[in-house]
Amino acid sequence: MSSTAVPATFGGGQFASEQARELFESRFWQKSYPEGTPKEIGPPKHAGILEVLEASIDQFADRVAFVSAGVEITYEEVGKKATAFAAYLQSKGVKKGDVVAVMLPNCFQFPVCIIGAMKAGAIFTAVNPLYTPRELNHQLKDSGAQTIVVFESFAHTLQQSLEGTQVRNIVVTQLGDLLGGALNIKGRVINYVLRNVKKMVPEYELPNAVWIRDALSEGASLPLNKASSNIEDIALLQYTGGTTGLSKGAMLTNFSLLSNMEQGMTFIKPALGEGDHTILTLLPLYHIYAMAVNCMTFMILGARNVLIANPRDISLVVKTIKNEKISTLTAVNTLFNAFMENEDFRNRDFSDLKFAMSGGMALQKAIAERWHTLTGVPIVEGYGMTETSPVISVPPLFGVNLPVFRGNVGLPIPGCDVRLRRTDGLWADLNEPGEICIRGPQVMKGYWNRPDATAEMIDADGWLATGDIGEMDADGYLKIVDRKKDMIIVSGFNVFPNEIEDVVAMHPGVLECGAVGVPDEITGEQVKICIVKRDPSLMPKDIIEHCRKHLTGYKVPKFVEFWPEIPKTPVGKVLRRELRVKKPS
Repeated sequence: MSSTAVPATFGGGQFASEQARELFESRFWQKSYPEGTPKEIGPPKHAGILEVLEASIDQFADRVAFVSAGVEITYEEVGKKATAFAAYLQSKGVKKGDVVAVMLPNCFQFPVCIIGAMKAGAIFTAVNPLYTPRELNHQLKDSGAQTIVVFESFAHTLQQSLEGTQVRNIVVTQLGDLLGGALNIKGRVINYVLRNVKKMVPEYELPNAVWIRDALSEGASLPLNKASSNIEDIALLQYTGGTTGLSKGAMLTNFSLLSNMEQGMTFIKPALGEGDHTILTLLPLYHIYAMAVNCMTFMILGARNVLIANPRDISLVVKTIKNEKISTLTAVNTLFNAFMENEDFRNRDFSDLKFAMSGGMALQKAIAERWHTLTGVPIVEGYGMTETSPVISVPPLFGVNLPVFRGNVGLPIPGCDVRLRRTDGLWADLNEPGEICIRGPQVMKGYWNRPDATAEMIDADGWLATGDIGEMDADGYLKIVDRKKDMIIVSGFNVFPNEIEDVVAMHPGVLECGAVGVPDEITGEQVKICIVKRDPSLMPKDIIEHCRKHLTGYKVPKFVEFWPEIPKTPVGKVLRRELRVKKPS
């Protein structure tokens, strides 16, 4: 579509047509909302996310809040343990605005620690338990965390990651630590098996570390000076992959998190209906999606939350949920597929299931169709990102006939504006591709100590450029037509090529390299690294072994190719497109 308008560099740009301006400024997608859905959300009614969670703890005190390894913990028990943890933190010098890091799988300790950190006035940052020492060291140094709670199986990684950090308080825990009362027999058995049978605890030395049960016992006898809360305070420092190869901390405030929960609940709550609900949490709580949606939002709803520490053990998961009446679950495409391959899962009763939610990677039509045939309910696919707390769009979950497969990521949620920016800087028309830009109360405050990176992503008018290419149809449904051009998505996890290249380039036998994603039937994509040798004797296994020392497992290249030269633009930028489609000559 032609136009004589002068393109702007960002959100202040003009529209490609008058029709587009009228449609997008009117939020035309709201006409597709189910009847009764609010089109706006009001300002948060509480000063912070902590107040909302505490209200739920009081309201649902006797209900089961979480289930782990077949053991239940009530809302009241979560609250008491969180208070004890907060008092312990304060006794160790943690004050308002300090950063508390947690490196845990899905277990009771996660909600206890996140609420406890908030009660102490701290900023919470979650760490991927699969991180290598290099990756962990970066997050600890960048965040300035002085306290970390670490799963014992990863304590050896922490030991190698402390140099140059400010960490002075270390709390160690294992899966079974909070699974019972004073005797905690089942928890002790689980911990024994993990250490001595499955050999999942490598040797480590953290001489000043404290066990979490001791920390909670000590904190239970100490007073708590509850920190004041402000709506603009940073609640979560959530790290995300960066195009420079270094992860950046997205500053998610009380305002952005509370706003996004309210936005999401306008769709979720009516779809669930009245009564008690159980959500199955397969996705890791250290990921913003599971933390904000599965944990916090469903705590506000008073739900029963079944935590799965290792979703890859499908047989064990199916046994764990055998008697659970699951209302909904969140997963990625590969997990849905894995469950449907399990005979016991195929034979379970799905009458309590309302819907399933997919995110993180593209949902395949074949998977959606098989799931609907098996369960009788659809998988709904939404869209979001860490920087938006995280939800941007979801399909209607009620009031309409949900299709088996929609092929898009739904409608912008109430209060969220979406526009699509063309390559010439103009805002796109309907059914015209452009970079998805969003503006709304859920947008992050910015990147931690990275004003330049913040300015590159969020303009002066509050528009956040996602980097993803999309289209919007006449009914307001958003379709992702291309991901961030360089990002690789492995089983729902973002992998940025520059980080892979930085690590591979550390190998003395590598002259130069380029990383790309290639299709994979199981994981969606896998990493391929293309290398120009400095050492003629360099072999693929040398690169794989090197990467395993410095990268989380899903980031390690599956394919290693040796090229005579890496194709580049005239200014020296790697032509990743050619690395994807061409073979080395």
